Amino acid sequence: MSLERNTLTQTPLLKIWVPWLGCNLNRRRGSSRPQFCNSPTMIVMVGLPARGKTYISKKLTRYLNWIGVPTKSFNVGQYRREAVKIYKNFEFFDPSNEEAMKIRKACASNALKDVTAYFTKEQGQVAVFDATNTTRERRIVINCFAKEKGYKVFFVESICDIPEIIAENIKQVKFGSPDYVNRDIDEAMEDFVQRIECYKASYKTIDDEKDRKLSYIKIFDVGSRYLVNRVQDHLQSRIVYYLMNIHVTPRSIYLSRHGESELNLVGRIGGDPRLSPNGMKYASALATFIKGQNIKDLKVWTSHMRRTIQTAEALGEQYEQWKALNEIDAGVCEDMTYEEIQEKFPAEFAMRDQDKYRYRYPRGESYEDLVHRLEPVIMELERQENVLVVCHQAVMRCLLAYFLDKPADDLPYLKCPLHTVLKLTPIAYGCKIESFFLNIEAVNTHRERPVNVDINRNPEEALVTVPDHI
Repeated sequence: MSLERNTLTQTPLLKIWVPWLGCNLNRRRGSSRPQFCNSPTMIVMVGLPARGKTYISKKLTRYLNWIGVPTKSFNVGQYRREAVKIYKNFEFFDPSNEEAMKIRKACASNALKDVTAYFTKEQGQVAVFDATNTTRERRIVINCFAKEKGYKVFFVESICDIPEIIAENIKQVKFGSPDYVNRDIDEAMEDFVQRIECYKASYKTIDDEKDRKLSYIKIFDVGSRYLVNRVQDHLQSRIVYYLMNIHVTPRSIYLSRHGESELNLVGRIGGDPRLSPNGMKYASALATFIKGQNIKDLKVWTSHMRRTIQTAEALGEQYEQWKALNEIDAGVCEDMTYEEIQEKFPAEFAMRDQDKYRYRYPRGESYEDLVHRLEPVIMELERQENVLVVCHQAVMRCLLAYFLDKPADDLPYLKCPLHTVLKLTPIAYGCKIESFFLNIEAVNTHRERPVNVDINRNPEEALVTVPDHI
């Protein structure tokens, strides 16, 4: 039994597209990179330690880069580690420790200088300033600094008073922080708790009256409630929308391509074929594997294409169809082999190899188009708990790039083999990945990044990385 969802019109936020300037006009790239604002934006993290600030900042940085907004995180704690080299104990964060306060202020100042360099020299659009900005005075200084430079500022404050969540966050910090490498577990826990107490002495939340002119979002108890104030532009609205969809509930996301298809066997791309005999065997093996995982409240998603639906039907569970999960549209090259594309459209084949992420098939899509098509899927994945996504090679690459924080140029070359399940488990500062090959033979459809991408190359050089097929 299946449910159907068309996500192409689902997102409630208006997208503003402008052409990618500076490209070779002879190339059919058709980039749709979004330009959200005329001035750079600083996102400033606020809150006590162990409230999820770094988790939020890392996810937000990853998301903005994935949708094509150049973003970089500036973690003041890392500046402090480079300045001090060896962390001793919580006394470094005691407000009465004047020498340590000088070092911390200098680190924050250096981070702000690097933010300026990022905007001016690297043409970045967003800087995520990750520091424990616990006093109103420090936030005012940062706001004034940004205004003088012509930057927009958006504050993100994480507030949490639930002991269990704080304790779990402390555990995550203890395991992930360089400050506690090779330290006794109980000693590290106690030291971090005392560090938090040092910050509490000066902590002041964003005041809804005194700070009403600031742009900010307050996140209460890891997403149970939100307070949003003075959203300035489209970018900030996208940030708010994203932050209101993420959560920290333990879960796993399973990614799998459909079983081997009839067109996979003969090396043809796209189309809407049925599964091959080995593809049907994989569908059965996938059902056995998923059952053995004992996954609580698993949701299953497929595309609208027959090969993913056939694969999911073997599970014997209800599944939901997403049009946004359909394979990349190859336009005039649908149902063709790479050899046929090289023969009929050699210039197009070369241009795609020159910039596979941004190249758009004639009358079709680019990987960049696909990323934007998949954004509602990512939002829903962030809202959900355990999900199995049965999809296609290009789609799986885009989803994988989001969770593993892979750059755009590497995205089209991520390996997503047939008959293999990838289990993604979000953790404190990243994502754990496990790969399960289900021992069903399948053809290889992965094409490595070619070395020779010259438009005048001969056919043999163009086809050297094409995988074998019947």
